[in-house]
This record gives sequence, structure tokens and C-alpha cells, in this order.
Amino acid sequence: MLLARKTTLAAVCAVALALLAGCGNKAEVNNEGQAGAHSQPGTEGLAVTISGLEYTVYITRELNLKIPPDSDFYRGPEAPPGQTLYGVFIQVCNRHNPAKRSASTFKVTDNQGNEFQPTPAGANNPFAYAPRTLAKDECIPQAGSPAQLGPAAASMILFKLPLTDTENRPLVFEIQSPTGQSRSIQLDL
Repeated sequence: MLLARKTTLAAVCAVALALLAGCGNKAEVNNEGQAGAHSQPGTEGLAVTISGLEYTVYITRELNLKIPPDSDFYRGPEAPPGQTLYGVFIQVCNRHNPAKRSASTFKVTDNQGNEFQPTPAGANNPFAYAPRTLAKDECIPQAGSPAQLGPAAASMILFKLPLTDTENRPLVFEIQSPTGQSRSIQLDL
């Protein structure tokens, strides 16, 4: 009887292993941002690697220019009626590589295929994302800068979105590196 139980247990384990071996056949994304046929957007709050640089969207939120700190994030005009301003707060780091240029091409796409380009946040805005070449162990925003010391600890990419499109979720933020590689991150709105 003990031998029968051991044989039955071994058979159950073999079946379980066979079933588990069939799992995990989804497309993977390698460290250089080359997506497989079925790649999924990254998740806000988690880093994605594109061309050797780590991009992390920490938070995406609507800006109310009538209150601090939002009035410091952007000192331009308020969004016109029917539109709203959203800040995508991002950090970009070069952890392990020789100097690399950060991305300068971004867009937001809603679930209807509508695409939105960034809105200039002002040349002298200390919170605005500005692409640059990052040496090894260097990040955007720069250590000690107002953006790095601010509440989001990240630089802002500003978007003006129609209010109706903010309901067309999920909204996806796409980052394209200077080498042409790209990844997307689903925004948590």
C-alpha cells in the first residue's frame, strides 16, 4: 500500500511538472527594448530598459495650476476649456554603460488610437524633462536638482489632453530612444 501511494504521488508530480512546463510561453522583452510580437506595455513605477538606459515613470497626474506644487511644475497658461494638463514624472538612469543619450521622443496614445505629443513646459523650468547624454551612474533629474528633490523625485513631461480622451483608457506612454528602440508604459490614470 505504501508503494502504491508513492507511485500515485510520483504520477501526480509528473503531471503537474508537465503542465507547468507548458506555462510561460508569452513573448519576452529583452534588455535592449526589442519587443516580441506580443509585448505588453510596462507598468508605471517599474523601470523599463531602452538602449541601455532605465526609464521609470513614477507618477502621472493631472495638474491644477492654482495650487502648489503644481503652480511650480508649470508656469504657462492653463489648459483651454475641454482640455487638461497632465504631468508624466519620469526618471532616466544610466546604471552600467558608457555615456548614452536619453530619449527625446515621447507620445501618449489612448485606446482609440489618438496620439498626443508633449507640450513644452518652458525652457527655464527646473522640473521639465530635458534630454541629455548620461555618463555611467548618472540620472535625469540630476542629483540635488529641484526636480530630484521635489515631491515626485522625477522630471516632468507635460501633455495637454482633451478631457474626453482621458476616459479612453488605458493611456499608453511611448518612449523612443535616439537609436530608434522604443517601449511603452501603461499610465495609471
